[in-house]
Amino acid sequence: MVENPEADIAVVGAGIVGVACALQLARQGRRVLLVDRQAPGHGASYGNAGHLATEQVFPIADLSILKRLPRMLLDPMGPLRLDWKYLPTAMPWFTRLLLNLRPAPFQRSVAGIRTLNEGSLGAWQRLLGSIGRSDLFQEDGSLLVFEKPESRQALEALRTRMQQQAVPVDVWSAETVREAAPQLSPSLLGGLFFPRTGHFIDPYRVVCELFEAAKASGVRFVQAQVDGGQLHSAGVSLASDQGTLNARQVLISCGAHSAKLTAALTGKRVPLDTERGYHLMLPGEHQRLPFAVTSLERKFIMTPMAEGLRLAGTVEFAGLEAPPSMQRAWQLHRLSKGLFRQDLSVEGATPWMGFRPSLPDSLPVIDRVCDGRVLLAFGHQHLGLTQAAVTAEWVGRLAERAAGPEMGAYRLDRF
Repeated sequence: MVENPEADIAVVGAGIVGVACALQLARQGRRVLLVDRQAPGHGASYGNAGHLATEQVFPIADLSILKRLPRMLLDPMGPLRLDWKYLPTAMPWFTRLLLNLRPAPFQRSVAGIRTLNEGSLGAWQRLLGSIGRSDLFQEDGSLLVFEKPESRQALEALRTRMQQQAVPVDVWSAETVREAAPQLSPSLLGGLFFPRTGHFIDPYRVVCELFEAAKASGVRFVQAQVDGGQLHSAGVSLASDQGTLNARQVLISCGAHSAKLTAALTGKRVPLDTERGYHLMLPGEHQRLPFAVTSLERKFIMTPMAEGLRLAGTVEFAGLEAPPSMQRAWQLHRLSKGLFRQDLSVEGATPWMGFRPSLPDSLPVIDRVCDGRVLLAFGHQHLGLTQAAVTAEWVGRLAERAAGPEMGAYRLDRF
């Protein structure tokens, strides 16, 4: 036991959620130690789609996943893939996922996602404005396009569902799409435009700028692998490859790697798995799109960024240990063929894979447990970038013991 720990709170995880939380806590007067095995922003936060996805208020799967399961196992290039070798490990998680698709839990998940998403845009505006980098975010909306006449009914059904959840959405004709994004193919039949969304022009730069602001606010960073820890009367001791790290509190926000430390400190085993996401960065494509565009049929997103055009959106369930299947990243370029008047250039293109932390009810864990010695903020699935700033504000309230009733859906003890 250490009576004078080196930090008031140790934040384990230096992705977008952890860095945003570290900055928030430091601004509240805490001595913050930020810990990660990699440099800040080098996990899933580095390669996400860059889309502020406030319109995505539905869980990561619906009942149609049952029909898609055979294809998920057999099609290695499909938009949603389950590695058959990982199936025995994944079955308990998928069983929980299916149970959460029943009407009552499904609606709880929708309400929980919507609550976080509704606060996300304002939270990001406040956070980026506070560090003088509002330029890193473009609040210019996003577009979902469709190509096939038979998709029109599905698009209309989606619009109705969005409206029922109070998601701002406009119907765009083919002509409106051509006027707004003239380089897209004239064969597109129209789409849905979401005006209260936007995109980050460089997600990694966002993490870096927040990290610099955190350091200026007194946050200290240690690059270390945290392997476990224990609680005691003075706080928490974390076992790392750089020695023991002591703090009065710990915030676990290390994404897909959070389950082991959570179990060690709280005794609670959380059903955390990972959606392995891929992207393909096209550095020669700077002028193709004015905003993020998603294909309804092809199920991937294209986001304009400072360094080019990023194609992303594929999901693979294969765990944390299997090597990347980079052909899935290159498949994104093949999916883009036919969506533009002229095909995208892959000259200088770079593929990437990262781990999205996912829980079977599609909600993160945001909580304060163990008499306040342990705070939790992980499991945001593919909405980590979207929900990072609002999560940081909520974690700040948890640190001040000011949790509101709206946080109940994200408690650890729901498992």
